[in-house]
Amino acid sequence: MEGKVLTYIKKPDWLKKDLKRAAVSGPVNAVLAGYSLNTVCNEAGCPNKGECFSRGTATFLIMGKNCTRNCRFCKITKAAPEELNPREPLNIAKAIQEMNLKHTVITSVTRDDLPDGGAGHFANTIFEIRKLCPDVTIEVLIPDFKGDYEALKKVVDANPDIINHNVETVPGLYNAVRPTAVFERSLELLRRVKEINGNLFTKSGFMVGLGEKEEEVIALLYALRGVGCDIVTIGQYLQPSREHYEVVAYIHPDQFQKYEEFAQKIGFQYVASGPLVRSSYHAEDGFSYLKKVKI
Repeated sequence: MEGKVLTYIKKPDWLKKDLKRAAVSGPVNAVLAGYSLNTVCNEAGCPNKGECFSRGTATFLIMGKNCTRNCRFCKITKAAPEELNPREPLNIAKAIQEMNLKHTVITSVTRDDLPDGGAGHFANTIFEIRKLCPDVTIEVLIPDFKGDYEALKKVVDANPDIINHNVETVPGLYNAVRPTAVFERSLELLRRVKEINGNLFTKSGFMVGLGEKEEEVIALLYALRGVGCDIVTIGQYLQPSREHYEVVAYIHPDQFQKYEEFAQKIGFQYVASGPLVRSSYHAEDGFSYLKKVKI
């Protein structure tokens, strides 16, 4: 798991093979353009975009394309934040209806410039989806709102089905990888969701291949379970450009399987672990499984 930091180390064959995905689907792009919507699929350069778009799904990115944080792993633009579009929540709902989605994932850039971090905009988006598409299940992937309890409560009270907040990496790498984030704050957010509404599923995800040790991953999984996290996703970090944090190692699929089995053993209700796993990749599968188990 450990190794030297190398620039553009060679991708292993299993990763190259998996990256050969279906071409981007025109109909999805047409809906997104028609409602002037952004996706994390495009802005973050997700390797699964072709597959997901060809299946008629996408992860919506609200509150603009520009992020107020400076995480070194992320491709999303760090620039002056954009004005909120008050029509965006309804446009998201209309797009979901037109795409005939059964499960939707809504995420955002981090908006530290807004008094509530954009929590109200998340809540409005959830409300509009509920009104127009009452049968759609809703997963939101939220920022930390700088630890603001009332901001978080706005989102929880809007009653999505899953609240996801990614810890992204092990605590020991925060200063190097995401210096403006606080690991303990993220854990507290996940704990507070359950405190406010114990019926909601919580979810988190992180990357490997950044230089973490196996024991750090195990400790992270214990920490997430310690705050009641139900779902965890684990994926391989891929360097977006030479300006971003370098890949330290490509983790073998066998190691991902080992992490998955351990996470299941300590009580996670659903685990997705693999080189190309991303937080919202096949998210509907996880929710469908949890609904059956809960019922």
